[in-house]
Amino acid sequence: MTSSSSTAGRIAYQGEPGANSHIVCQQHHPELEAVACASFEDVFAAVRSGAADLAMIPIDNSIAGRVADIHHFLPDSGLHIVAEHFLRIRFHLMAVPGATLESVRTVHSHVHALGQCRRIIARLGVTTVISGDTAGAAREIAEAADPSQAAIAPPLAADIYGLEVLAEDVEDEDHNTTRFVVLSRDPVRPAAGPGPIVTTFMFHVRNLPAALYKALGGFATNGVNMTKLESYMVGGEFTATQFLAEVDGHPDDPGLARALEELSFFTTDVRVLGVYPADAYRARH
Repeated sequence: MTSSSSTAGRIAYQGEPGANSHIVCQQHHPELEAVACASFEDVFAAVRSGAADLAMIPIDNSIAGRVADIHHFLPDSGLHIVAEHFLRIRFHLMAVPGATLESVRTVHSHVHALGQCRRIIARLGVTTVISGDTAGAAREIAEAADPSQAAIAPPLAADIYGLEVLAEDVEDEDHNTTRFVVLSRDPVRPAAGPGPIVTTFMFHVRNLPAALYKALGGFATNGVNMTKLESYMVGGEFTATQFLAEVDGHPDDPGLARALEELSFFTTDVRVLGVYPADAYRARH
């Protein structure tokens, strides 16, 4: 990952044990103790206070789009992006031992998960019940010990809560993928050179004609590929807009260095949030 991974001992994530964020922690950082937190604010606070060394945070989903809360918290979190990971999202239908597809009357899960598994819900003709978290739904089903109740949750949740899988991979789309970023208190910037690099930064532009066009012109003229550009109103005001952007390349690369310099001429508060290796997933998709 980064040079910090050899000394880091704990990585915080939002959700209950068995959640997708827990899975990606296990997959990419099995050497770290994964620490569950109730909210994204708690995750950020754990890293800032030193209770955790790193944070694993979802930032985008291929079906649901951006994780809105994160994009508002991240610029002011004081933390730095040091890595990214992509996770293919898988959902299983699970229930207490002895339950069958025929015995299930209600299916519990997070609202997004229910929306991404409509086919099996329609096929079974069951009633849906919204839970706050996919893994939390699995825990609730285990505690209820009722064979008429099932949960849609990640595979790890079945192992943790002692549930039986009634149907595997029940998501409607097989391209359902979430991008996660790893956050640290201290910036860890890889050297420019071999290997693809991603740079994430934010900036403000005045709400004036052609302001954004002028601000971004340097990326086009310097051949820099911009992979993300998202806008947010600042403090409820309509006179200035904050943007979060991602580009391919390292700030020390001549082309990106020139583009960032030109950006500063037309914007305020340009801040680099992270410079980190691109996940291999990008090259395959």
